Amino acid sequence: MVPVQWYLLLAAAVFCIGLFGILTRQNALLFLMSVELMLNAANINLVAFSAYWGNVTGQTFSLFTMALAAAEVAVGIGIILVMYRNFGDVDVTIAKEMRW
Repeated sequence: MVPVQWYLLLAAAVFCIGLFGILTRQNALLFLMSVELMLNAANINLVAFSAYWGNVTGQTFSLFTMALAAAEVAVGIGIILVMYRNFGDVDVTIAKEMRW
């Protein structure tokens, strides 16, 4: 059995990659993908601790997180499509006119 520390290390690496993507990219699609990476890092932690403690609570929360991520993608893709239709690009620095 793989020790739980390895899962935590993997989750930290995936989370850092997602955080790096959010902080350095200007493309809205890459933003969305980076947020998904960060949510997947949380899921890895939840499932790892669930397996470590021998109960299914973490796996249940992981399923809720996946549903939340799917809803987030649906809303995000809608926003990105509107941004592309209005500005012709998905660069988040161009969309300053969307503010009220």
